[in-house]
Amino acid sequence: MKKTLLLVLLFTFSKCIYAVDYGAIELYTQDELNKLIYKNQHLQRVKADDCQLVEDIEAHATKVKEPSYVYLWGDMLAWGVCVNKDAKLGMHYIELSAKQGLLPAIEQLGRYYEKGIFVQPNKTRAIIYYREAALQGFLNAQINYVRLLLAGYGSPVDYEEAYHVLFQQVIGDKRVKNQAASLLSRLADRMPDNIIARAEKNGI
Repeated sequence: MKKTLLLVLLFTFSKCIYAVDYGAIELYTQDELNKLIYKNQHLQRVKADDCQLVEDIEAHATKVKEPSYVYLWGDMLAWGVCVNKDAKLGMHYIELSAKQGLLPAIEQLGRYYEKGIFVQPNKTRAIIYYREAALQGFLNAQINYVRLLLAGYGSPVDYEEAYHVLFQQVIGDKRVKNQAASLLSRLADRMPDNIIARAEKNGI
């Protein structure tokens, strides 16, 4: 009995020492992971956690198919973060999370097609992705949508909706707010006054 108790105590003590020395990393909650993704800090977090959650992330992406984890797993594969790099498979998962409606994934596909990252450059396709995420309220996509419209992509028919969604956006970051204001001013120069007035209302 005493020997058994001693073994239990030794086992418990060793677990405590392990936890103190190595620090068990808990899997990210959905809210936590979404915040990391929206700030584009998800890959940095995985690396900062010493790649300890790779198996859990893969399971949540491939078996549970949670959109944020599908996106995270895709980005990890695409860039070779804590796993062997596989850009093709990574893009597959990023596209899957976009189809599930994850706005950062949709916007990122726009950036990849605009810049030719992992795919051939295609600004026409990029603006389609930007528009989709922009109209659902994603600020980064709204800015990129207006920026590409000003660069001559898309159609002048789209100016009003692009102006409207960015104009109505609440922006806490002063630098980003100034960037948005500059883009809106440039877009307004291409629009009749009555269309600008309508775009600045609560609905169009």
